[in-house]
Amino acid sequence: MSAYTIGKVAREAGVAIDTVRYYERRALLPPPARRLSGYREYAAEDVRRLRFIRRAKALGFALEDIRALLDLSADHERGVRGLHARAQARLADVEARITQLQKMRRGLRRLVDACPGSGTLDHCPILAALDGKDQP
Repeated sequence: MSAYTIGKVAREAGVAIDTVRYYERRALLPPPARRLSGYREYAAEDVRRLRFIRRAKALGFALEDIRALLDLSADHERGVRGLHARAQARLADVEARITQLQKMRRGLRRLVDACPGSGTLDHCPILAALDGKDQP
């Protein structure tokens, strides 16, 4: 088992040193062993765990969800079922957000298309819609 410094574990995992410390404070990463000098000493498992957290965040999981995923990843009997359920719930959230963003895009497109891009502000359809005076 090779030992990593905080800088090396951060580089290997693709995160910042402050991120490593933050995940330690949030108990997503176990407290590292300390050398006699007081420096933190990490293991290869810490690199794997940091990469797991980084990838889960990239998929939109909140830190509390990631904590649950980490717990489930260690549960060899029920873990797969729980991981599947969490991922399925996250997918439903993402799909709902996509639907909401598509609705926002349609509304903004109507406003942009209705605005001539010139003239006085009191005749601006975008401002009128935002003020609630006109619904495109």
